[in-house]
Amino acid sequence: MTARPPSHPRVLVVEDEYMIAADLRVALQAEGVEVVGPVSNVAAARTLLEQAPVDLAILDVDLGGEVVWPLADELMAKGAPILLATGYSRSALPKRYAALPRSEKPTDVIRMVREMLP
Repeated sequence: MTARPPSHPRVLVVEDEYMIAADLRVALQAEGVEVVGPVSNVAAARTLLEQAPVDLAILDVDLGGEVVWPLADELMAKGAPILLATGYSRSALPKRYAALPRSEKPTDVIRMVREMLP
């Protein structure tokens, strides 16, 4: 992933609920972010990541029954910042991911993105 975000940071959005994904896209674009996606599954996210790096990934934990953990592992191995957008409590997350920044969706996501991107 990139070492320093560009003037328009690239943020991957992985979210399976159409309205939430659409709202996130609009809100992030209003913040000057280049939105990558949104996509609703791990395979589509991997395809986008092969095309170009991102400065941050916003991941829904449960993608219609598909868990996002394999993608989170790949991003963590590359040192990419991750924001989990979920209704799950921190204690409900696997211990490996409990320390990742977590936001109640959709209300806190934009505030957290502001804090995570310089």
